[in-house]
Amino acid sequence: MTRPTDLSKVRACLTADVPAGRSDDDTVRRQWWAALSVLQEELLVGPGSERGIWLASPLPALYAPALLNHLQGWVWAPESVEHLLGRPSPLLPAMAGQLPGPGAPFERLSLREQDGCDPLLLVITSAVQVGLCLDGPAAGRRLVVRFEPTVLSQALGLIHQRLAEEAPLQAERLRQELQHLGSLQSDPQLGQRFWPLLADRLAAIAPSVTLQPQPQRPGESTSSAVSGELALLEALTHEVRTPLATIRILIRSLLRRQDLPAVVRQRLEQIDGECSEQIDRFGLIFLAAELQRQPAGGEGGNEGGGNGGGGTELARTDLSVLLQELAGLWQRQLARRGLNLELVIAPGLPPVLSDPARLETMLGGLMDRFSRGLAAGSTVTLALQPAGSRLKLRLSNGDRGQAETPSRPSTEAQASGERPTRRAVGPVLSWNPTTGSLHLSRQATQQLFRRLGGRLTERGGSDLTVFFPTC
Repeated sequence: MTRPTDLSKVRACLTADVPAGRSDDDTVRRQWWAALSVLQEELLVGPGSERGIWLASPLPALYAPALLNHLQGWVWAPESVEHLLGRPSPLLPAMAGQLPGPGAPFERLSLREQDGCDPLLLVITSAVQVGLCLDGPAAGRRLVVRFEPTVLSQALGLIHQRLAEEAPLQAERLRQELQHLGSLQSDPQLGQRFWPLLADRLAAIAPSVTLQPQPQRPGESTSSAVSGELALLEALTHEVRTPLATIRILIRSLLRRQDLPAVVRQRLEQIDGECSEQIDRFGLIFLAAELQRQPAGGEGGNEGGGNGGGGTELARTDLSVLLQELAGLWQRQLARRGLNLELVIAPGLPPVLSDPARLETMLGGLMDRFSRGLAAGSTVTLALQPAGSRLKLRLSNGDRGQAETPSRPSTEAQASGERPTRRAVGPVLSWNPTTGSLHLSRQATQQLFRRLGGRLTERGGSDLTVFFPTC
């Protein structure tokens, strides 16, 4: 009897003639996530990436929506994943041997014990062909990335053989997808492009969270100590965002099922919303830390210019439309904390100068920063109106009583400009000991808005206002 084809053979094909590893598991997994970022944000963009295939194990590796929508995928996942929701139901898209349901981002197949559980990914488009995997014993782990056509051809042959054994219809579909790609263009310089990009990405996410910043020596400037704190913060935000992105991929793959019970769908949508909210929050924290590490000369406001602080290109942005599009999402987020949203937009407002892609995330962070700590039943009023040559965006608590008297701020709070209940945690974060939540500090929030062409003012924490230059 012929021995079944295991995915370990595919991994062995990719790792053939590659030097042994010398890293630990934490290090190579950080390399894996950085490699996925480079692949999806740098290499698999532009012409030639509109169609192709991807094959992964033991979980989906791709997370970019455009790639999931355009490429056909196959994922070998453990049977235990089916019990993700606490019930033995095939909730991942398309079990082995079945054709995908409408909108399914990938075919789901069963992972065998002999396959191993180290990450494995092959991506084939007409312009880019690459195989990635993690491999090696505990003290000798390594990230392997292969671009050679002969190696990838052998790996694809093994995968086709595996599909033919367990899901013949999927083996035929894989063959057809490869035929539709036609002639593949293999760029001999792809590997030379990939490794410097990977090094840049790893440098950007900075040292391992296990490293401690250097203690400040007597007479030494505080800049080195602050730099160590910021590097640690960047690493922490990366470590939080990457597993949340994986969870969100799995949740969204489940939501594509048409046969989910209503209560399960509701819970999954809540989890998806929480993951997205936290990914955005930590993305802003990462960006704020990155700005703090830049030279002081690269920062500054630019109201009315074509660029924001740090060289950000600003463009005409219809802020009225953007707020209306985001209102539904914000209302759902606020409702989870028992809050309401009131949107007041003056008619006929001109566009503003900003970066619409980053502004959307920044406004979400501002809404989160303002609403956290409000009592259940409160209403967040978001008003947009003209203010001379600018537009004024104001967040206020519509239920705040006139007789309410804010407590006297402490000396530390006065110096930092924070709400009296907030305490500074380094140059980027502030902590509310009452709610236990972390937020961007006032300084970091102002800096981010300056980069987006705006100017933020805050009055005692009960009123936030951002002024944007109009076009």
